[in-house]
Amino acid sequence: MKLLACYKLVAEEQDISITADRTLDTTRAGEKISPFDLNAIEEAVLLAGENDEVIALCVGGQALDNAKLRKDLLSRGPHGLYLVRDERLSTALAHETSRVIAAAAKKIGFDLLLCGEGSGDLYAQQTGLRVGEMLHLPTVNAVSHIEIHDGYVTVERTLENEIEIIDVPLPAVLCVTSDINEPRIPSMKAILGAGKKPVTQWTADDIGWSPVSPEAEMVNIYAPQQAERKHIIIEGDGAEDIARLAEHLNKVLN
Repeated sequence: MKLLACYKLVAEEQDISITADRTLDTTRAGEKISPFDLNAIEEAVLLAGENDEVIALCVGGQALDNAKLRKDLLSRGPHGLYLVRDERLSTALAHETSRVIAAAAKKIGFDLLLCGEGSGDLYAQQTGLRVGEMLHLPTVNAVSHIEIHDGYVTVERTLENEIEIIDVPLPAVLCVTSDINEPRIPSMKAILGAGKKPVTQWTADDIGWSPVSPEAEMVNIYAPQQAERKHIIIEGDGAEDIARLAEHLNKVLN
């Protein structure tokens, strides 16, 4: 069986600054593997048997050139890595990203494709579902448990008041939740061995992809409006002071 785990590179949150007009400045932000996609990678590795193959796939722009991030990914268990690099994908939204992933996945071949429930930046929760639809395959999201059988998988979806259990024929596309597993920290042996694993890089021409008219265009991203803090100091512990404190708290809560 071949398991294909997709992931996205996102900006380090701690390096993002907010400008005076509430836009986000990522010029000094490094890149990392989206935390939600770490669950997809980990689950693919956990599901793989002795004779199974785990492949990782990422699409994007210049950030894919980061050798440290490639090594980080491969140290987590995949046997190989495929990259589709095109600068037009640096800011691509879910529809275009899905078209690229679908084209690359079809060329690679797989029995089970895993995605995180959303990306660590936009968290649109669309990409995995769109990939499945484009490939005309059974697709399930919000998956919190997976068991592989002969020719199908049994998945669990934890809903608000119940757990839904579904048998899904292979090949299939699954979007896993962040509570499906706890991604392990790679061992030193795994980190050293990661550099020996194969990395295949494709261009848009290699997978036959070209951009289409966008369904939507991202104009900008703004940080939430921050309310000005009120500094009210009440000195004393008498009945009147306590009543004033209660009055202020009631105003805030109500």
